[in-house]
Amino acid sequence: MNENTNVTIKQTLPKLDLLLLQSYMDSLGKNIVEKMFALYKQQAAIYLTDIEKAQLVDSTALWQEHCHKMKGAAASTGLSRLHDLLIGLEKTKAQQAEKLVLLSELKNENKQAIKALEQWMAES
Repeated sequence: MNENTNVTIKQTLPKLDLLLLQSYMDSLGKNIVEKMFALYKQQAAIYLTDIEKAQLVDSTALWQEHCHKMKGAAASTGLSRLHDLLIGLEKTKAQQAEKLVLLSELKNENKQAIKALEQWMAES
């Protein structure tokens, strides 16, 4: 199974770790969870820029480092599908041109994850 197949399979997984998010809400309160989410959005923009720079200079080490950081942030924010995507991206053996496509998919998934979390926050 190739890496693109893995990405397709992972897209069928839930976007959010609702158990984690609800435990945050119950223990920390909505105000703190909203602040955590705002921080994630700020950091995600930085991580995506760093991942893009790593792709442009074709640095596997920097690609892995920045995907790893974003993976941790996604997990701690309850963005499960994004986290799962980043697990694969962090260790990918893709070439520079392929990574450009993967980066585009990552940006799209990040937008979808943020949208899903915003919707969940609005309903909570």
